[in-house]
Amino acid sequence: MSMRTMVSLWLLVLATPALAGGPEGGYAGAKTCIGCHEEVGTAFAASLHAKAWAGGVEGCESCHGPGVAHADNPSRQSIGTFGSKATRGAAEQSTACLRCHESFTELALWSQGIHGRRDVTCANCHRIHGGFSPSAAAPEVCYGCHLDVKIDANKQSRHPIKEGKVSCQSCHNPHGTLSKHLVKADTVNQLCYGCHADKRGPFLWEHPPVEESCTTCHAAHGSRHKKMLVQKVPNLCQSCHDWSRHPGTPYDQRASFRGSAPSNRFFGRSCVNCHANIHGSMAPNDPGGSGHNNGKAFLR
Repeated sequence: MSMRTMVSLWLLVLATPALAGGPEGGYAGAKTCIGCHEEVGTAFAASLHAKAWAGGVEGCESCHGPGVAHADNPSRQSIGTFGSKATRGAAEQSTACLRCHESFTELALWSQGIHGRRDVTCANCHRIHGGFSPSAAAPEVCYGCHLDVKIDANKQSRHPIKEGKVSCQSCHNPHGTLSKHLVKADTVNQLCYGCHADKRGPFLWEHPPVEESCTTCHAAHGSRHKKMLVQKVPNLCQSCHDWSRHPGTPYDQRASFRGSAPSNRFFGRSCVNCHANIHGSMAPNDPGGSGHNNGKAFLR
């Protein structure tokens, strides 16, 4: 242990006479804790929690204590513990953290959020003792549980999470929301419009699936198709548009790239080669008397 670390550690212990002197009100004191947990105490001395509690009367036992019973009988059952090996339930663990953090607005809906309801605790994501900041390191901490998202986020077409331009918290509040999937907006569309404002409208001609949800056509975390589409066009388009009308051909495996004359509908941007304003159009109705409703067909 370096001299600087040792000095920081004992400054924490000696912050108040109550901590340095031993038991008071059922508390064993930080000196007693560090006697057995020196490695944890060293890491904790450099943390934000240690700085916030400097001058307090409880120290380690602010979360774990009181610890006199544990000092006499050093077992997990005699002290408040956290994490996967904790002897107390998830709700009790979270309550210990919320005693200080309940005023944070982003934690207001913790009990309603999916993480809180599925017994995820603060210690599952946050490093309470180690490091200067207890903040969770996204996306790695999220990928620990959400492996399917990790796979999608590494596909060819994806949001720039790997590059650090967006993070999980850019779209989600892991501590709880009133919306589905912990998104930081009332609906998925409102969330997407935060970055993709050009798709917001209002348009004279609305595309119904766009108005309903962006995820009807796009995979939120990543896809092997262009533009993060859930499947390749024209197949995506024909999942809603009956092929018995225009263009009159089902785009199955026999009409795609097989044979000597593959369908030209599978080249370039496919349907979007013509229907470019696919999110919505402001084009007039039947311009120039051509007999075509460009706006309704989302043409250029």
